[in-house]
Amino acid sequence: MKQSEFLNTVMPFKDKLFRLAKRLLVSTEEAEDATQEIILKLWTNNEKIASYKSVEAFAMTMTKNYCLDRLKSKQANNLKLVHSNYTDENTSLQRQVEVNDSLNWMTKILNTLPEQQRMVLQLRDIEQYEYDEIAEMLDMKPTAIRVALSRARKAVREELIKKHNYGIG
Repeated sequence: MKQSEFLNTVMPFKDKLFRLAKRLLVSTEEAEDATQEIILKLWTNNEKIASYKSVEAFAMTMTKNYCLDRLKSKQANNLKLVHSNYTDENTSLQRQVEVNDSLNWMTKILNTLPEQQRMVLQLRDIEQYEYDEIAEMLDMKPTAIRVALSRARKAVREELIKKHNYGIG
């Protein structure tokens, strides 16, 4: 496979790889490194790419496995937990505080979910993959994905209700 073919195949979903890595590793720098590492691995095995049914699904699976291995390794102790939250110069200070608070709450809530539910929620609601694609990436049945997604959404909803209804009633 030539370089131009490789770039046309891999680059359209590079940002999805980064977002998945960011969700798992938290650190922007670590996510960038992971994304670069996955693309490099794909390039070194570029002759096999044509044999994959879905290169994107394969790359997402590689990213997930790489990030989980990274978190389990000794180097995980050295990871910086750096959150790069959304900032916009045109928004008011109050709005920035609200956005940061919401992002922090969602991060805390998502981190309390079991890993499988967190992955399914990320892939379906944030990355907007279809159930069949998620099933292929996570090696699960579509019905199990629906159940995990339902449970994850319910847990997030309950935590948000608890937070927003605290002291009311």
